[in-house]
Amino acid sequence: MTTRMPGEFQIVDHLQKFEQDISKEQLRYHQRRVLVSKEFTFDAAHHLHAYEGKCKNLHGHTYKVVFGISGIPNEIGITVDFGAIKAIWKEEIEGYLDHRYLNETLPPMNTTAENMVVWLFERMESALQSEAYRSSIRGGRTEFIRLYETGTSYAEARREWMYDDECDE
Repeated sequence: MTTRMPGEFQIVDHLQKFEQDISKEQLRYHQRRVLVSKEFTFDAAHHLHAYEGKCKNLHGHTYKVVFGISGIPNEIGITVDFGAIKAIWKEEIEGYLDHRYLNETLPPMNTTAENMVVWLFERMESALQSEAYRSSIRGGRTEFIRLYETGTSYAEARREWMYDDECDE
């Protein structure tokens, strides 16, 4: 093993080999819960009901959604495979949103970012708890969803708010 100073460029002398330089037991460094995050964008149209302002008219956005998923690393040190989050997005969520008229494809609701972010939370949590993912993601759960309606405006749903026993009304 060659010691070098941070920032000093050096080509790798030896490519680490599994079960020669690192054992299977070393692959998982810890067993603590870790949050993994992945984001996606989609374009959609909507309008708001019972609202006096520009958004009462049909208009569109390029939305960005950020999923925060936590779990306990598996035997090789992966908490949640980014590919699994992408698969859930593609199979369970994106078809309702991308290049769609949200008032038509989402459940009956005013298509505010605040309502949509809760729907996104419910969809992701449901997928993570399904048989398809529960066994492969140890302790996998949705921690937060952040939905950007514009580059500077977003709504967020957090696990502790979604499962709070107190009613705020």
